[in-house]
Formats: sequence, structure tokens, C-alpha cells
Amino acid sequence: MYVVILLGNGTLIILSILDSRLHTPMYFFLGNLSFLDICYTSTSIPSTLVSFLTERKTISFSGCAVQMFLGLAMGTTECVLLGMMAFDRYVAICNPLRYLIIMNRNSYVTMAAGSWLSGVVNSAVQTAFVVRLPFCRNNVVNHFSCEILAVMKLACADISGNEFIMLVATTLFILMPLLFIVISYSLIVSSILKIHSSEGRSKAFSTCSAHLTVVIIFYGTILFMYMKPKSKDALNSDGLDATDKLISMFYGVMTPMMNPLIYSLRNKDVKEALKNLLSRILVCK
Repeated sequence: MYVVILLGNGTLIILSILDSRLHTPMYFFLGNLSFLDICYTSTSIPSTLVSFLTERKTISFSGCAVQMFLGLAMGTTECVLLGMMAFDRYVAICNPLRYLIIMNRNSYVTMAAGSWLSGVVNSAVQTAFVVRLPFCRNNVVNHFSCEILAVMKLACADISGNEFIMLVATTLFILMPLLFIVISYSLIVSSILKIHSSEGRSKAFSTCSAHLTVVIIFYGTILFMYMKPKSKDALNSDGLDATDKLISMFYGVMTPMMNPLIYSLRNKDVKEALKNLLSRILVCK
């Protein structure tokens, strides 16, 4: 699965760079999303595979902090980036004549940079507060990686402050982008329903279906994971641990693996770009 993630997302990045027809805001965001998925999975899967295949099942405290920071930063960035992609689709469908003016290069590069900055800032703040907690209990992280909730469970101090910070961060970087996506797609659907031809409506829906599918899968698992109560008693539940690990594996591995398939199977531009790339390779050989 990790190899498929690297190949699938790596191919999308290469296509978005090499094919001039994909030099648009939508594919720029898609390239960022693919790079995010590679980075996100690379923060945890390699170390998980090492622990599965060897006797080495330890990680240093600093290494755990770095892994926690990178994983949370990539996850937050993806939440915000999906919101930016929804805005791109809104402008493309609801205001097509001004699309190139609104979504100029400066605009979409700034939007992508803002997504990355949001992820880094949120992760830096949350990680800094977690590593300051006293850890005087069992040092076994009951998770596949140093996920922030699993690490908080090991603290032998009041974590209500961390819970509040997580609640604020969840509201700002998960719920607010989700609200933005819901509003954008409400306006998109309203605009599409005004199109008289069935072919026009079908074409408009097809440009949004891939992004909407990714949003539902990603946000569904994220909300279930981080919007539950996180009291110390709940954190100590073995059933909750097993559920959290499965959910984490789904949005941490399955979603990045599915994204290239979702965006390419129903996308004529990506299919055509892939055919051209393969033909170039075959000609060179």
C-alpha cells in the first residue's frame, strides 16, 4: 500500500509539472495534495514497517515529538487545502468568466502557502504543549505511531488544557474549512441546477465529484477521531484505542492511496496526460 501511495501520488505530481494542460489552479492544488499525502504517510509508515519486520520497536522522545509534529502538520494542512480546493471549484462553476482573474497565479500560490502555514503553526503549538507534559507512567505508545492522542494518554498530569487547545484547533482548522466547503458546494449545486442542458449539468457535477468524494472520506474519519470527548478515562479505554488505531490507519493510509485513483479515474485531462507521458517513455526506449 505504501508503494502504491508513492507511485500514484508521485505520478500525479510529475504529470501536473510536465503536462502544460495541467498548469491550472485545480491541478496545482492537486499536486500539493499528492505531495501532502506522500509526506503524511512517510512520517509514520516506514517506522511502522520497521517495527513490524524487526525487533526494534522503540523511538526516542525527540523522534516521537518530530513524528507527532509532522503528522499533525500534514493532516491540518490537508484539511485547509481541501477548503481552498472547494473555493476553486466554486469560482470555476459559479463565476467562470472571471475564473482566470480571481484564481490568478498569485492567488492560488498564496492560498496553498496559507494552507501549509496553518498546518505548521497548529502543529507547532499543539506539539509544544504536549511535550511539556510530565510522562511518568508506562512508556508504551499504544498506537502504530506517535499520534498526539496516544501520546497524551501517557501523561501523568491534567490534560484539560491540551483538550481545550485541541478543541480550538479542531474548530479553526477542521470545522471552519468544512463549513467553507459546505457553503461552497451549496452554491455550486444551486448554480448547477440552473443549467438547462443535462449535458452541462453532468459536466459540471463531474468536475466536483472527485473532490467531494475525497472530502467525505477524509473529513468523515477525521471528525470521528478528533470530535469525540477526550477525557482521561476515555483515553484509557482499550476499545477506544483499537477504534482510534483503525480510523487512523484508514485516513493515514487508505485515503492517500485512494486519492490518485479518485482524481484520475473520472478525469479525462489526467488520463490524457498519462497516455502522453507513457508514449514519450516508449518512444525514448
